Amino acid sequence: MRITVTGAWGKAGRAVVADLLEHGYEVVATDLTGVAGENDELGTDLVVADLTDYGQAVEVLAGSDAVVHLGNIPAPGRATGPETLNRNTAANSNVFLAAARLGLSKVVWASSETTLGLPFDVPPRYAPVDEAHFPVPTSTYALSKVLGEQTAEHVSAWSGIPFVGLRLSNIHRPEDYARVPGYWSDLGSRRWNLWGYVDVRDVAAACRLGIERPTSGSQNVIIAAADTIMNTPSAELMAAVFPEVPLTRPLEGFETLLAIGAARDLLGYVPAHSWRDHVG
Repeated sequence: MRITVTGAWGKAGRAVVADLLEHGYEVVATDLTGVAGENDELGTDLVVADLTDYGQAVEVLAGSDAVVHLGNIPAPGRATGPETLNRNTAANSNVFLAAARLGLSKVVWASSETTLGLPFDVPPRYAPVDEAHFPVPTSTYALSKVLGEQTAEHVSAWSGIPFVGLRLSNIHRPEDYARVPGYWSDLGSRRWNLWGYVDVRDVAAACRLGIERPTSGSQNVIIAAADTIMNTPSAELMAAVFPEVPLTRPLEGFETLLAIGAARDLLGYVPAHSWRDHVG
């Protein structure tokens, strides 16, 4: 099976390419930046393409069976607000429409936890936050993802192609975990996403499961680690920082406050990695 991975030069993209190659897939890697051509870092050739150009989106998807679309401005503050909204919306729309035109079998793409109300300067309505806590965009980046989810819903309905949007939490690589103890002294320092994170290897697994698992229509699920990034139990975090927010159920230990049950049910997603495996 041949899969195009957009945003392949990025943090998540590199892990996704490596995971797909390890599992026997043929990968077409593309990004706006990076070293074009044969590339030892990725293990496959890199095609440089600008997905805000529809023709280039069609070109990099042609001949593939499916696409893992990660090629966006990856966070608020990386570009001006209007540029973030315009470029991400154009790239998402072009990839989705190109997939429909070419008759791909599956589109898996990077939505974002920011669609759920991040940063939580206004407290969430409840916790753990799940897929129903949507849409609450507070930036043009989050708005680009909300518009992407709505576009995916309609293009899926027109084309019959299953779409899976992954509402990714804050991605961490193993080398990033050395910074984690620095978060613990201030319980409010990571309140902005309910102390959530996700290991980049679990992101890669989620993308592959999105390709492999049969789904229908356009569905969007939260992808986070099974725990928070803090060494304080989750119930204590909520009581200290968000005492007014109702809990939908009792919290156990250090469990994530970004609910991942829907991803488990849809994709069989069970995160295998934690900062606790790397930090004493």
